[in-house]
Formats: sequence, C-alpha cells, structure tokens
Amino acid sequence: MRVSSVVDARTEPHAAVVEEAARIIQSGGTVIFPTDTVYGIGCDPFNAQAVGNIYGSKNRPAHKPLSFHVATVAEFVEYLPGRPDLANLVRRLMPGPVTVIVGKPAFVPDDVTAGLRTLGFRVPDDSLCRLLLERCGPLAVTSANISGEYAYDGEGNFETLPDADLLIENGPTKHRRDSTVIDMTGSQPVVLREGVVSLERLSELLGSSVRPVRASHTQR
Repeated sequence: MRVSSVVDARTEPHAAVVEEAARIIQSGGTVIFPTDTVYGIGCDPFNAQAVGNIYGSKNRPAHKPLSFHVATVAEFVEYLPGRPDLANLVRRLMPGPVTVIVGKPAFVPDDVTAGLRTLGFRVPDDSLCRLLLERCGPLAVTSANISGEYAYDGEGNFETLPDADLLIENGPTKHRRDSTVIDMTGSQPVVLREGVVSLERLSELLGSSVRPVRASHTQR
C-alpha cells in the first residue's frame, strides 16, 4: 500500500477532513474513506484518469464496474426520472447498507460502469461519509482493497489497501460487512448479493416480489 497522506477523523475536525478530501478529489486524486459497510476508495466519476487509477491500484478487472455514492436519497431519486414506483422502493431501503442497481443515466461515463448499461448506487448511513458526499459527490467508488482480498473495515491489515492519495481513518465501520446488492432493472427486485440486509428483511421492506439470490456477486 502507498498512501500519500493519512488523516485521523477521530481526532481531527470533520469539516477540515472533508475539505482536505475535496481538495484531493477536485485535483484528480483518489481517497479511501469509511462508509457504513466497509471502507471505499473513490474519485471524481467524470475524471477518466482518476477512475483508471482506482482500477490500477486495486488490480481490478476491467469488466467490473464502480458504483455511484451519493449523499441523500433525494439525490438518488433525481437519477430515476419517470419511475415513481422505483423511487418509492428506494426510499424504503436507503440510507443504509444496500447497493441498488438501476439503468445507467446517459451522462455517466462508460469508464465508471465498465461499459454496462446499468449503475449501482449507494446512500451510506454514516455521518462522516455523508459530509464527504455532500461536499464532493457524487463519487465513483468501490471497496478499499486489492481485488480478491477482504475489504478494509477499519481494523486489520493496511497491506490489503490499494494505493491512494488520502486515507481517512475513522475506526471500525458500523456494519463491518459488504452491502446487499439488489438489481432493480427488471420487473421485480433481484438480490445479487446478500450482505448486511438479509433476504428476509428485504422481503419485509419490499414485499414478496423480491427474488432470492441469483448468483454470487461481489464489488471487490
């Protein structure tokens, strides 16, 4: 791991931490930061070189997409014009430890989605992450780890972290586990990865139309 700078959000004012992250992101850098699930590595989604740096630092296969992290559910809903049904489902799930896959907005670069016509969204339930996304978002993000290794959750081995320009350390995350991934591009939600939120809980939130896990899915 090569991280140019480390800031400890447990001892530094969060406003100052976020401003440092904004400076780096706006200059085309990459930042490792905590969410409610695991730590992520993110950048400006409209900076192709920064997106490429994330793929390179993780040794991430080119066919695996990044996701969009946004600060609020209202912001996410703006990406769903003409889909009040889908917006209502999203409001039941977020903010929280889920990734919702929807159709890719036309203005989102193909570099972020690995050429796919879909895009995963997250609205993390974490106060520091929300401040960061309000200041810098949306961000193109994936889990902070070398591909194939476990994602960093605030404890453990720094050696599994990818190279980045800044690491925001804030201790263990709320859930210390991957998000649940839900594909909402079809007629009914399909769980691609069962993470923090169980299939049973999803059925309670979304109704019996939720289809069970289709296949192993990972964003690592």
